[in-house]
This record gives sequence, structure tokens and C-alpha cells, in this order.
Amino acid sequence: MLFPIGDDDRALRRPAYITIGLVLANLAVFFFLQQAGYNEAFIYGWSVIPREIVTGEDLVQPQTVRLGPDQVVQIPQAPGPSPIYLTILVAMFMHGGYAHLFGNLLYLWIFGDNVEHRFGAVPFLLFYLVSGIVATFAQILIDPGSVVPNLGASGAISGVLGAYLVLFPRNRVYFLFWFYVLSVPAVVAIGLWIVFQFVNGFGAIMMAEQTIGGVAYAAHIGGFLAGVVLALLMRTRYTDEATNVYRRYVEWDGARRYW
Repeated sequence: MLFPIGDDDRALRRPAYITIGLVLANLAVFFFLQQAGYNEAFIYGWSVIPREIVTGEDLVQPQTVRLGPDQVVQIPQAPGPSPIYLTILVAMFMHGGYAHLFGNLLYLWIFGDNVEHRFGAVPFLLFYLVSGIVATFAQILIDPGSVVPNLGASGAISGVLGAYLVLFPRNRVYFLFWFYVLSVPAVVAIGLWIVFQFVNGFGAIMMAEQTIGGVAYAAHIGGFLAGVVLALLMRTRYTDEATNVYRRYVEWDGARRYW
């Protein structure tokens, strides 16, 4: 199994403060608000429920879902915010467990700093939120009547991957494969990832199975495409890393560097 461990950050000249802040925000929501998965009232109340977004109605009673002719399950519900559309923003900072959380944050940590440095702090934050919102609506579009909770930063981070592919296709990405470290171009690493998302996403749609959990492939695809489109638009304006005091000093002082 390929496990990403880093990328080529030699061109970065300062900490990526928004990326760091997003990582901390995801951790804070998971451990303090979700209570590491034990606060079910918050999880079910603040996750995105497609039917709630489409109808504007906050579901508070358990909903019955038929998985087959002989299988019926109850999906718990809980009171959410008012307006219910606030779940679209909050849910992208929530996670379904430790593996979900740290897997997402690993990808954000590896790929987010490069994109942030190219766009600048505030544009990157807006880019991240817009990618996450588009990802949410892509998932809702697949099954607008679903009562299954949707949560996670995967859609927004997929947007970051899409932007990274557009901006840094030749950057080296490092993977751990058993006891070996492999280095491949970003176009290969991210390209294989999105192909996997499309194959599994369309496979799930074609099978037309009603499920009560799993990977939101439509959100991954929607977020990724949003990231690609936004990056193509934004790179015409943000053609290089945002300037800062350290960069100006390096350019003025020549080749001497003290850090």
C-alpha cells in the first residue's frame, strides 16, 4: 500500500499559516465538539443531511431506510442549527473517526502549503471553503432525498489536490511502500488518485445500492473538479508565491541564507 509522507517543499519560504489553522480547526472540532465521536447529538445534528438541505427542514426523529426487501434500518437524527444550511460549513470540519481524521489531515498538511503559498492566505482560505461547499452539493445532487449524514473535510481537500495538480504537476511526491520510499511526479500520484475516485464513484452509482455509510466519492470528484477550475482561473492572477519579508530579504541579499 502506498502511503504519502511528503512532497518537494524546497521553494517554500515561510509557514503556511492557513493550512496549519485548518489542521488545528479540524482537530478542535473532532476532539472538543464531537468529543472524539462520543457526542452523537452534535454529530447527527450538525452533519449534512441531503434531504434537510433540499427541503430546508431540520429532521429530529429517526428516519427509516430500506436497504432491501427484508432489511430496514433506522438512521438517527438530532436537532441541528438554524438555519439548517449552516451544517454545510460546519460538517466540512467534522470526521467519522481517527482514520478519517488523520488521513484527511495528512493530505492537507502535505499538499495545502504549496497551494497556499501560491495563492496567498486569504484567497487560499476562500478557495478551500468554496471547494468544500461545491463538494457537498455534488454529493447532495447524487441522492437529494438521502437521510444519511455526510461529514468530513475530504471534499475541500480534494479541491486542494486539484489545485496542486494544476499548479505543481512536476513536483515530486514521496510515498512509503513497505520499507521503501518512492518518488513520483504529482501528475502521476494525484492522477491515479482521481482515476480511483471516478472508477469507484461511477461504480457505486451504476450499482444503485442504498447504503447507510461509506466513502462520498461524488464529494471527492466534485471538490477535485472545483479545485481544478478555480486553480485555472486563479493562477492567471497569482503567478508566483505571495511576497513576504523573508523572500524580499533573500532576493536582496543574494545567495546567502541564514535559516
